[in-house]
Amino acid sequence: MGKATGFMEYDRQSQHERNPSERTKDWEDYTKPLTEEEVKQQGARCMDCGVPTCHTGMEINGATTGCPVYHLIPEWNDMVYRGQWKEALRKEHEMNNFPEFTGMACPAPCEGACVLGINEPPVAIRTVERSIIEKGFEEGWVVPEPPKTRTGKKVAVVGSGPAGLAAAAQLNKAGHTVTVYERHDRIGGLLTYGIPEMKLPYEVVQRRVDILEQEGIEFVTNTEVGKDLPASELDENFDATILCGGATVHRNIPADGRELKGIHYAMDFLHSNTKSLLDSNHEDGNYLSAQDKDVIVIGGGDTGTDCLSTSLRHGCKSLTQFDIYTKKGTERDDNNNPWPQWPVIHRIEYGQKEAEAVFGEDPRAYAVMTTKFVGDDNGHVKEVHTIDVETTIGEGGQRIRKEIPGSEKVWPADLVLLAIGFAGPEQGLIEDLGVETEERTTVKADFEKYTTNVEGVFAAGDMRRGQSLIVWAINEGRGAARECDRFLMGTTKLP
Repeated sequence: MGKATGFMEYDRQSQHERNPSERTKDWEDYTKPLTEEEVKQQGARCMDCGVPTCHTGMEINGATTGCPVYHLIPEWNDMVYRGQWKEALRKEHEMNNFPEFTGMACPAPCEGACVLGINEPPVAIRTVERSIIEKGFEEGWVVPEPPKTRTGKKVAVVGSGPAGLAAAAQLNKAGHTVTVYERHDRIGGLLTYGIPEMKLPYEVVQRRVDILEQEGIEFVTNTEVGKDLPASELDENFDATILCGGATVHRNIPADGRELKGIHYAMDFLHSNTKSLLDSNHEDGNYLSAQDKDVIVIGGGDTGTDCLSTSLRHGCKSLTQFDIYTKKGTERDDNNNPWPQWPVIHRIEYGQKEAEAVFGEDPRAYAVMTTKFVGDDNGHVKEVHTIDVETTIGEGGQRIRKEIPGSEKVWPADLVLLAIGFAGPEQGLIEDLGVETEERTTVKADFEKYTTNVEGVFAAGDMRRGQSLIVWAINEGRGAARECDRFLMGTTKLP
């Protein structure tokens, strides 16, 4: 697997990045590809592990480690090192329908489980993954492969995010006639409207959707099942249904002043920005602008980082990101966070790099909790009040926040973006179909089975498991397709 001494000869090199201060002036991909030789060297760093753990996804202490789609990582690393790009592409597609999506938008839990990562920087797996699929498109190797025969069975997939697309792709391969319903005007779900253009360009999503269409999948946009299309029509017109609507109910902050103008959910901010950008290059003005505003982003995760990057491109006046947790160390704590757990360390992501380049410092404020919002005479937010907190874990695993007296602070704010995640799926369609839910409102369907209490109705992705990673969504979409195929045909050859 790779060059036997490659990990000793070559340093880790992930995707190149454009200059942080320059790239904030446009909406182009913020990364640049490695050369073919550089990618080969990264493949060569893959060790001949006795028991590789990168390709087996699992959850340890609530965090994912390893690859949930069971990518054949050591195999395609070796093929890239040897220049066998077309074979690497075939291996990549065996377990993942959309390596271009994961190569751009996945946080790479595979790298957290890399054996080399025990005492060296791990293999740049995501970079190699992305390089393989991009070379596949450049060389014309990624082409539509419609099924040779059709089964006569029809399946509806509700939601066109990664889970829905994966389910549709697999069911279509099995020969079923698949219709995907999306309530927005473009296919892709959060791939399209939840991840900004410079991180996952929409042309990358559309490029794959075009192939799926040519393979025979029908996509219906601007149609919300349960509103624009009665839920009863699914049972009447299809032999089975897979629910992949995501977990889109926002978490909120129950603080005084929350009703003030200028306080928005992060996804509303990101969605409106991308739609306006794609529709008119922002000329229609139909988006929430951060231009000339003091922006506060509440939430320290990837979505919060995307809000930073988007606000900078609008031309914000100032930018601060609140993180409820204390600043982490640069090295993993081997006692409390040992390998192969996902390394809980301080990271500087693309948005923070850009903010530092523009404003001269990292935009994050740590261990900060919002206590209230204060508005002006027009009912628009003008201040965010905070207090520092110490977070501990109780005996039952619950997080306990202890406020630190005397640490109160007032922050100027014209625009506040709440990037604190999602509470669960919307309930309208779930109730219409009579599908049972768990206590946390997600659809009740066992992992690896995906069957609900309603015959012929399956659920996958965030709608079933709650807010999670793109790789889990693809895993579940593929799994739900397998079980749906078994339900329809009595047996299945889908993986």
